[in-house]
Amino acid sequence: MKTSSRLRPWLLAFMPEAPHTHLHEWLRAALGAALGFALATWLCSHLFGLHLAVHFSGPLAASAVLLFAVSSGALAQPWSIVGSYLCASLVGLVIGQAADHSLPAAALATGVSLLLMCPLRCLHPPGGAIAFCVVFAPLDPSLPPWHPAAAAWTGALGLLACALFYNNLTGMRYPRQSAPAQDPHHTRDPLPGERVGIRGTDLDQALDELGAFVDVTREDLELIVKSTERHALRRSMGDIRVRQVMSRDVVTATPTTTLKRGLHLLRHHHLKALPILDPAQRLVGIVSLADLIDPLRRKPTRRFGLFESRPRLGELMSSPVLHTDVDSHVVDLIGLLSDRGLHCLPVVEAGRLVGVITQTDLIAALHRDLLTHLG
Repeated sequence: MKTSSRLRPWLLAFMPEAPHTHLHEWLRAALGAALGFALATWLCSHLFGLHLAVHFSGPLAASAVLLFAVSSGALAQPWSIVGSYLCASLVGLVIGQAADHSLPAAALATGVSLLLMCPLRCLHPPGGAIAFCVVFAPLDPSLPPWHPAAAAWTGALGLLACALFYNNLTGMRYPRQSAPAQDPHHTRDPLPGERVGIRGTDLDQALDELGAFVDVTREDLELIVKSTERHALRRSMGDIRVRQVMSRDVVTATPTTTLKRGLHLLRHHHLKALPILDPAQRLVGIVSLADLIDPLRRKPTRRFGLFESRPRLGELMSSPVLHTDVDSHVVDLIGLLSDRGLHCLPVVEAGRLVGVITQTDLIAALHRDLLTHLG
């Protein structure tokens, strides 16, 4: 009984996990890999001959899968493919020339390549195959010894060029870029969400503690962790939607509203932002108290002997406006209303403004949820 209970989890470990990608992403990656591989091998065969292109087709096909199917992974970034191909081909070239073209020499080239890729931060699995292929590359006495290595580099560059074009054209940002650091208040304090949650330094420490290869960028890992936290919080808070807590009696202005009138509305109603609506009641902009202070302090200037009038709100408003809808979960707004420095978010339904949700509204929703759990 004990043996079967231990054997079952071990056998289940061989079963693949359910994929979380969609069918359209599979099709996008498959088409990109086919096009990238075709371009790389055609370029290689055009410059170095079909025989050499076929010799390197295996590693290029493997690289195509990485660059198009898992383009956000750490092993698929541009430096990974360029650095690994360069490193592996040079190692294979040196060992192939110094030793004989044998399996022990190819194995040594593969191991040395991996050893160099790690400190150079260009780990890319097909690079090991490139070292093997360069050792066994067909030699032509009339050509320089680096000819096979040049063919491998050419194939890698052709594949990378195709990946850069195709991935971005089909909506997959490549290479993976770090999100710009947010600092709405221009102080040394971390964002409110990071003061009580997971920070980037926490992830760095966790990765250092793991000490093993992880085929995911630090930025992607941070997104996964924060998204998991958000989904867990949504589950614990129940189904509190924006429509339940938003303010409905919204004070608004128009693009032609004067600066003085806009300032009066903000002061009279104790607001920090004022939505701007066009004649059709569509949201076209928003102004905050900070937007009005500087123009108000400036003295009117003379032009052609007359004083210029102060700007209207349509000239000072921010547009387009970041907004939400009535069915959004309040948890999805926490980051916007805390880390982004926004005081309120307009709520739009069918293209029309139906309310606003403020930091105060969000605090009230969180307070209600806390009382529910305590009760």
